Amino acid sequence: MTTSQHLLFELGSEELPPKTLLKLSNALLNNIVQGLNAAELTFTGSKAYATPRRLAVFIENLASAQPDKTVEKRGPALQAAFAPDGTPSKAGLGFALSCGTSFEQLERLKTDKGEWLSYTQAVKGQATEKLIPDIIRSSIAGLPIAKRMRWGSFTTEFVRPVHWAVLLYGDSVIDTEILGLETGAATQGHRFHAPQKITLTKPEDYAELLYKQGRVIADIEQRKTLIRDAAQKAAAAVNGIAHIEDDLLEEIAALNEWPVPITGTFDPRFLELPPEVLITTMQTNQKYFPVKNADGGLLANFITFSNIESSNPESIQQGNERVVTPRLADAEFFWNQDRKKTLEDRVESLTSVVFQENLGTVFAKTKRVQNLAKFIAGHLNADVELAERAALLAKTDLMTEMVLEFGNLQGIMGRYYALADNEPKAVALAIEEQYFPKQSGSPTAGSITGQILAIAEKIDTLVGIFAVGLIPTGDKDPYALRRAALGILRTVIENELNINIIELTEFAAAQIKTVSGQTADQSATADRVIDFMFDRLKGYCLDHGYTADEFDAVIAVTPAEPLDFMQRLQAVKAFRQLPEAESLAAANKRIRNILKKSDTPPAASIGVLLEAQEKQLLQAGLQSAEDIKPLLAQRDYQATLNRLAGLRNDVDAFFDQVMVMTDDLELRANRLALLNLLSEQFLTCADISKLQS
Repeated sequence: MTTSQHLLFELGSEELPPKTLLKLSNALLNNIVQGLNAAELTFTGSKAYATPRRLAVFIENLASAQPDKTVEKRGPALQAAFAPDGTPSKAGLGFALSCGTSFEQLERLKTDKGEWLSYTQAVKGQATEKLIPDIIRSSIAGLPIAKRMRWGSFTTEFVRPVHWAVLLYGDSVIDTEILGLETGAATQGHRFHAPQKITLTKPEDYAELLYKQGRVIADIEQRKTLIRDAAQKAAAAVNGIAHIEDDLLEEIAALNEWPVPITGTFDPRFLELPPEVLITTMQTNQKYFPVKNADGGLLANFITFSNIESSNPESIQQGNERVVTPRLADAEFFWNQDRKKTLEDRVESLTSVVFQENLGTVFAKTKRVQNLAKFIAGHLNADVELAERAALLAKTDLMTEMVLEFGNLQGIMGRYYALADNEPKAVALAIEEQYFPKQSGSPTAGSITGQILAIAEKIDTLVGIFAVGLIPTGDKDPYALRRAALGILRTVIENELNINIIELTEFAAAQIKTVSGQTADQSATADRVIDFMFDRLKGYCLDHGYTADEFDAVIAVTPAEPLDFMQRLQAVKAFRQLPEAESLAAANKRIRNILKKSDTPPAASIGVLLEAQEKQLLQAGLQSAEDIKPLLAQRDYQATLNRLAGLRNDVDAFFDQVMVMTDDLELRANRLALLNLLSEQFLTCADISKLQS
């Protein structure tokens, strides 16, 4: 009978990279779980632990062995297993040898496709303790470590030098070697508070024992909650609210095994700097949480965390205050120096910055984006002058000291410097909004000038990078072209902009005259980018609850405007809920097939029709054609499809009673013309024949 016990694996090391600690922890857990599943070892639960000095995995109720199973092997076909004289053939004997048995012990397997030699063998499951070491070693080897290191005289490699390894199954150690270390039951506590070894007797005691004896909180999620709560409590003590971003919270949790909050202050004069500058300085350089007041303004305080419970926390506070002051002073210097020169004065310096080696400088890109912004603004009846001005200044903050120091502030500092230069507010805001949406799910540009600039900047990047052949493949997308394409689509759709994406792409491609000194293939580039954009649009639509066949129905009529595309898609989704939808979709498929396969072209105009049903359908079709004209003019596709749904009974009666492919060629041409009339009406919205029942 198979029993089960808990398993614990812990790998102790020098301080692990904080920005990848959670990724490594999750990967180790996933790799081990996959290894257990592949080995058919059952368990009821799993959990990962991670601190700066350890990665651990706990497996709950892990079976003590693989299940016993019966393995059936199929050998050669019966006619190939025997020689003409009835003795075993080489193939038959070879199969017996591969099974470790005699030819006489083989069985015969009969199926409806023939008869084969076979061998059934009972395979006893291996013990868990024998399988675990290789599963652990394979799991470690498969971790996503960009650069592994060696240490001392060891030949083993890991992200950091390792010092101990725990491998417990129940109350017993699984003796093996992991990364050159002999496994045992001894872990280590906090480097300073509890440096002594701690012996584990049961896997389930791991986290509690580390906490009580080792002054280590092993669960990173628990540490994150503690840090968040402690930071807010510390901020409340100075009448503030801690500004906590998830990435920094995770990093601080990855830096501390026993996090203790420390509140510090800085000179209030620095509050005159843009708040984003102070926040970035504190977060990026110092790993501090800034503190805000109830109105969202910054206070001259910060919250940091120490990995030690000091008897003199004031000295830690003072040390952090001494360190942050020169950092803020540097930012203050950059702010003052940068404003001595206007953004317009910096435009010419963009000629010294390469955008992409085959596409020229950022200055050249700026000129292209200016033309695109003018093109888009003209089509949207927006302020062309503002759009061109924003495009001209869009990249100039890249030449400021502040952005050179803090790259994540590009756009943000452009807005501040533009306002300092007395540029129009719309221009200043657009400079920041050109980078929107910054990530999946984040807001698109809110101002019309910002939307224009965001679209222009992204389409130029897309077309340019495609022109030089750097098209994304697999998971490789160094220029973030997928994000750029989706950003364009989201900006257009979510802000209800009537932009013809095909015309826009062709205009952008026409600006790429040469690539590496050779004449650019503008048409081919535009085609590839358009296909790429519609692929992203499909993903966007599927993510928003539309189905693949609904998307196919709309793309079949190639709408050039993403907003118009979505309006049609909404109409198709609503249409398919109608009781007439399935019948009409099938009828449209039949109509399309008849028109496609017919050798007789439809008549130029519908002449004589004989049957009452076709005459009725003609009358109904002509009436619906008139009725949908004003609806199409208003892009009311849902009302259009609802009106066309009223043709169902007449269409059904036509196909029940009328033979389209009659021998009378004139009559056949007239009937084909009638079907063409109906097909064209539906194709004004979408090809509903693509809808699956």
